[in-house]
Amino acid sequence: MRWMPWILVAALGIGANAANAQEKVIKVGIARSTSNAAELMALKHGYFKEAGIKLEWDDIDTTANVIALLAQNRYQIVAGGISAGIFNALEKNLPITMLSDRVSTPIGHNLMLRPELKDKVKSLKDLKGKVVASNGQGSVSTYEVGKMLEREGLTINDVDLKILPFTQMGIAFKNGAIDAGILIPPFVWQLEEQGLAVPFASVDELVQPQPMTIAVIMANSDWVKANPDLVQAYMTAWLKGVREYCQAYHGGPNRQEVLDELVNSKTEPRRELLEKYPWPARSPNGQVNVASMLDINKWYVKNKMSAVEFPADRVINSSFIEKAVAAAGPFQIQNKDSKLPGCR
Repeated sequence: MRWMPWILVAALGIGANAANAQEKVIKVGIARSTSNAAELMALKHGYFKEAGIKLEWDDIDTTANVIALLAQNRYQIVAGGISAGIFNALEKNLPITMLSDRVSTPIGHNLMLRPELKDKVKSLKDLKGKVVASNGQGSVSTYEVGKMLEREGLTINDVDLKILPFTQMGIAFKNGAIDAGILIPPFVWQLEEQGLAVPFASVDELVQPQPMTIAVIMANSDWVKANPDLVQAYMTAWLKGVREYCQAYHGGPNRQEVLDELVNSKTEPRRELLEKYPWPARSPNGQVNVASMLDINKWYVKNKMSAVEFPADRVINSSFIEKAVAAAGPFQIQNKDSKLPGCR
């Protein structure tokens, strides 16, 4: 949980003699993903430092486990999946708000199978009664599994749902403790390369509505109200990193630099996997697909993981990302030959 701050301190060049007394500390919790390159590039190029921000970064397994810490202002910002805990916090009037998109389709998530089952489990129907792993009971990964099962007339209650961090699913597959598991990049690539699991059902192909926003930047709304200039500075600096990620996603001239940061940060230490597999997409303008977010909320209510469906304006504060986009101007892909969907 504490691997990242040391890397970030080095990236910022912060030492006992170099610390800037004017820098404001922002504590963030971030679920490990290839899309972390946005923050990594913003750090490397000094966008946060220029904005007077010192970023303290913790690696988290799932937002479902840290919503309480966000509500308590122990994290000011959390970047990760749209969990049921967000809507449960809003029901209790806890200070939580979404600021922008973080990951949207194509996302590369896959419901993977234990290799021994690839000739036995031919359809989603065949998962009935099987042990299926997700990284959180009320996580967006569980939503993804549930939505796919519903296409075949099943529900999430028709499988034996087991909660495991992504980092432990490989061992669980190897030991036969799980039959299937929902994985995100880079874990999808790692388990396939290691022969521990095989791709079975693609979230990008099977879950609607599209584009699906599955991860967001969220913040403590009391902190946001008390520090609007700081929040704006953060989102403006962060968006620069997002656009660098999007350029690299499309094979732009900075791709090797972004690869270096992902490898050096150990987000994915094996460069060959980053070069071989497609990365998850995101909006270069930080736009949350409202229809997708509301569908996730509705599914949680339907499956009794949340109790209330909220209107979009109760969940999202888009004012900061809109100002950041206005300052940055239109996004234009540098590699005009890229045909990849997403990051547009």
